[in-house]
Amino acid sequence: MQNQRRDFIKMSTLISGALMSSTFINAHANKKSTIMKNTSVRILGNGRHKIEVSSLGLGCMGMSFHRSFIPEKKYMIDTIRKAYDLGVSFFDTAEVYGPFTNETLVGEAIKPFRKNITLCTKFGFDIQDNKMTGKLNSNPKHIREVVEASLKRLNTEVIDLLYQHRVDPNVPVEDVAGTVKDLIKEGKVKHFGMSEANAEQIRKAHIVQPLTALQSEYSILTRDPESAVFSVCEELGIGFVPYSPLSRGYLTGVINERTKYNPSNDNRPTLPRYQPEAVIANWAIIDILSAFGNQRGYTPGQVALAWLMSQKPWIVPIPGTTKLAHLQENLLSANIELTKDELNKLTEDFNKVKIVGSRTATPQAR
Repeated sequence: MQNQRRDFIKMSTLISGALMSSTFINAHANKKSTIMKNTSVRILGNGRHKIEVSSLGLGCMGMSFHRSFIPEKKYMIDTIRKAYDLGVSFFDTAEVYGPFTNETLVGEAIKPFRKNITLCTKFGFDIQDNKMTGKLNSNPKHIREVVEASLKRLNTEVIDLLYQHRVDPNVPVEDVAGTVKDLIKEGKVKHFGMSEANAEQIRKAHIVQPLTALQSEYSILTRDPESAVFSVCEELGIGFVPYSPLSRGYLTGVINERTKYNPSNDNRPTLPRYQPEAVIANWAIIDILSAFGNQRGYTPGQVALAWLMSQKPWIVPIPGTTKLAHLQENLLSANIELTKDELNKLTEDFNKVKIVGSRTATPQAR
C-alpha cells in the first residue's frame, strides 16, 4: 500500500511537471499577441508596390537621437521586441539618427523576427565625421553608399521601404527615383518612399518609380498635408506615414512651458512651437483631447492618434517612445472607434484653435 502511494505521488509529480512545462512552452510559443484589435492591418501603396503593415508603427529615432536623453541600449532593445510581441510589424529608423547608432540598435533588436516585419530607413542628409553638416545630399552615388552602409548596420540583406529623407534641391527627384529603381532591381531595396515632398515632387518621382509611402509630419497641430498632398496620395495610391503624430510629445499633455530640454540632443528648443509662450497658447488642444478622453477612459495621446487614423484608411502613424507603458498606451489607440459625429465634433473643436508657432525653423531631420 505504501509503495502504491509513493508511486501515485511520483506519477502525480511527473504529470504536474509535464503540464507546467507544456504551459510554459505554449506561453512562450504564443508570446506574440497583438493588443490592436481594431483594423490591425493597413495597406500602404498600390498594386505590386503595396505593403501590409500594422495599423501603428514604431518610430525608433528617440531611442538614440533628438530627445534630450539616450536610454540604455538593452532597454530599448526590449522595447522594440515588446512592440513586435504586441503586434507591431512596421519599424522606422534612418542613418542620420545618431548619426548611425539608431540603425545599429534597430538591426540588433529586430534580428529574431526580421523576416516578419517591414523595415524602413532613409537617406538624404550630408554627414561628415559622424556629424550632420546641415546640408542635403541625394547624389545618386551617395544614395548607393548610404544603402550599403545601412544594410550592414541593420544586419539585413534588403531594406523594405527606403525613403528620401528630404528633397535635395540640387538633385532632380527623377534621378533619385531612378537610383532607387535600380536598387530595387538589384534586390537591395523593395519599395520607395519620400519624406516632406510636395505634390509636384511626388508626381515627378512616381512616374519613374512608383512610391509606396510618403512620410511627413502630421498631427492635430500640423495639418498641412491635408490639402494637396493627401489628394495626390489618394489619386496615385500612395500610403501616408505621419511622423511626430503626437507632436514630439506635446499632445500627450506631458510637455509644458517649464519642460527642460538638452539642446545638444534635442531639436525642440530650436522650434518655435515648443517655446513657452506657444506651449501655453496651444494648450486649448490638450483641453479638447482631455475633455473627450476623460468621458471615455482615454488619454489625450490616445485620442490624438485615434483622430489621426480616422482621417484615411491608408494612414499609418509611427509614434516613438522609450517607455513600455507609453508603447502599450499608443497601441491601444488603434482600438478606439470614433463615430462620425465624434470625429466631426473633435475636428470642429480643433479648427477653432489658432495654432501658435511654426513647426520648424529650418529643414532638418524631424
